[in-house]
Amino acid sequence: MARIRLKYVNAFANGKRKNGRTRYYFRRRGFPAIPLPGLPGSEEFMMAYQMALAAIPERPEIGASRTEPGTIDALVFCYYKSDEWLRLAEESRKTRRRIIEKFRTKHGSKRVRLLSRQHIVKMFGEIASPSAKRSWLKAVRALLQHAVPTMRKDNPSEGIAQVKLPKTKGHHTWNDSEIAKYRAHWPFGTQARLVFEFALETVSRRGEVVRLGPQHVYIGSEGEPRIRIARTHGSEDVDIQISPELKAACDAMPKQHLTYIVTAYGKPRSKYGLGNDFAKWAREAGLPDRCRLHGLKKGGMRRRAERGYTTHELMALSGHKTLTEVQRYSDAADKRRLADSGAAKDAAARGQSENIDYTNTAAQLHKHAAKLLKTKR
Repeated sequence: MARIRLKYVNAFANGKRKNGRTRYYFRRRGFPAIPLPGLPGSEEFMMAYQMALAAIPERPEIGASRTEPGTIDALVFCYYKSDEWLRLAEESRKTRRRIIEKFRTKHGSKRVRLLSRQHIVKMFGEIASPSAKRSWLKAVRALLQHAVPTMRKDNPSEGIAQVKLPKTKGHHTWNDSEIAKYRAHWPFGTQARLVFEFALETVSRRGEVVRLGPQHVYIGSEGEPRIRIARTHGSEDVDIQISPELKAACDAMPKQHLTYIVTAYGKPRSKYGLGNDFAKWAREAGLPDRCRLHGLKKGGMRRRAERGYTTHELMALSGHKTLTEVQRYSDAADKRRLADSGAAKDAAARGQSENIDYTNTAAQLHKHAAKLLKTKR
């Protein structure tokens, strides 16, 4: 028999009563109980239930009662419900929320329309780190844009130049000798080896590695082992074949949890804790501090580019939406192949020069020497 579940409806059965009938009440925390006649689903019951719902107002949203219209508090409250906010990737929302909440704590009661460009420039200048400046301006600029045109006519942060970070190569890209050294130290069956193979063979970030579990691994239509990966940072999700190294690492691990990577208590690891743990594992393998988890993703891209992967094949593997990032790997591999090709041609030319017969040259030198001797006589 199907059971009807209705919000705020509670059933009470009193066994001491003669008929033992179950009574129903509409009960919401903070409000008096309302008795409901009949049985759930009956016409009289449902009519009384609808009247009870209409009589008691819904609880207001958290934070709505604390905001005064026109303030930074009210703007933040509306921004968190906007389509612009919800379209952001989860990781981007986490980063921006930290910045916005600090901004809100300090200026929440102030009026949005009174915020000037000078205020933004002053707050922007008080931030020391260039990368923190970039993140702050990006988050606050998007927040203030949401105030246009309902709370103010313009965005006071527009026109403020973004900080240009110095060009660097980023995280160190693992080379083949470092990869071999780590594999030699950590055997299959350890989380240290599994994390390594996941990051290298699927070119995954740490936020993607901590989510992977047995349910993402399956056998394809042609009998090949495959894996589905939900990419982060706006990249496309991928469905790719598993390499023999990664398959061996997965097969060696117990299948007791929804994720392969867990803590000592069987709980899923956070991506931040995983990054610290991996740095420790790399040091224990005798590798320098430059060998970090994100560098494995770059190492995996490098290895495939050197094997002849095209740019679009690399994109299908990594989930990147644009060619810009992936092109760096394929360009570097192409330059290396061209340099090797040039070196081979150079070696071939040297080999040919070593086989030249200098007999004729020797005879000329001999005649010249003979002529000199006759002159001296």
